[in-house]
Amino acid sequence: MGRANQALKEVLETYRISQNRLAVMLGIDRSAVFKWVRDQREPSSETIVEITKALQQLNPDAARAFVQLYLGDILEDEG
Repeated sequence: MGRANQALKEVLETYRISQNRLAVMLGIDRSAVFKWVRDQREPSSETIVEITKALQQLNPDAARAFVQLYLGDILEDEG
C-alpha cells in the first residue's frame, strides 16, 4: 500500500471521518476517496495538499496526523 494511501486510511478510521465526508469537502466523487483508501489509485502531490486542507477544516488533529504519517519526521533535527 502506498504511504499516502495508508496514512489516509488510518486517519479516516482513527478520527472517524467518512470517505463521503472527505469527498464532499474536496468536491469530488466518493469513489475517488474509496480508491485511495483501497490502494487502487495513488493521490497526486497536488491532491495530497487538498486532502490536508480538507482534513484541517474537518479536524485539525486529523490533518496533523495525516502529514505526520505521510511525511514522517522529515523536519526533526537528527542531531
